Amino acid sequence: MVDEDGNQMGVMSSEEALNMAEEWGMDLVEISPKAKPPVCKIIDYGKYKYEQNKNAHKAKKKQHVTRLKEIKLSTKIEKHDIDFKMRNAEKFFAKGDKVKFTIKFRGREMQHQELGYELLESIKKRFEDICDVEKEPKRMGKTLSMTLVSVSDKKKAKKGENDAEDKN
Repeated sequence: MVDEDGNQMGVMSSEEALNMAEEWGMDLVEISPKAKPPVCKIIDYGKYKYEQNKNAHKAKKKQHVTRLKEIKLSTKIEKHDIDFKMRNAEKFFAKGDKVKFTIKFRGREMQHQELGYELLESIKKRFEDICDVEKEPKRMGKTLSMTLVSVSDKKKAKKGENDAEDKN
């Protein structure tokens, strides 16, 4: 048995604990049912539920949901345009999002699919230090796509350690 402030009140029967909780105008809540003997606490149940919801809301707020962003490209893309799209991709990686690069072939472009593969390979090389390939370049119908995911901080740290070892 534990009181509202967390002070130990000793082992007692459930009837005694219920009577004590009623005297204080509070509720008896079972905190650890699997413990021997089970641990109960005298608290205001409404306040307890409010605190739990508040803590759950804080935890949810701190979570980051990984989103999939798509960047559409063409085999005829100009250098400035690709630089602009790569800067956007860097922003997405900084936020921790996944990025899917898609090339859609039109008409006779299907005869030169190697241009699409070369473009995706250059993108892969450009981001190799800050992200990993989740899905290799793959053609489905008239589209070619590849998905990259940003490297977590742990992986970056390990990568840095491995690079330091390689230099020695």
